Amino acid sequence: MAMTSSVPYLLRAINEWILDNSLTPYLIVDAKVENTSVPAEYVKDGQIVLNISPSAIRDLVIGDEYVSFSGRFGGVPHEIFAPIEAVM
Repeated sequence: MAMTSSVPYLLRAINEWILDNSLTPYLIVDAKVENTSVPAEYVKDGQIVLNISPSAIRDLVIGDEYVSFSGRFGGVPHEIFAPIEAVM
């Protein structure tokens, strides 16, 4: 029997731990990975750094296959979608 990836579990746990310690969680996403949707104008060297604190975003989902949320960049709303393999 094949085991599921531990990455989504670790992302959820580390995010919760960072928030419990009153710090700001960030994700680094490889914007070149297929099906990744991030605002291209904020991508630098193929990557984007995303603040995923509850005060910065809405509707965070750290699923087994992807991370998604709604955020604002320069005041413009964006729907962010990143497959788990894009999360660095």
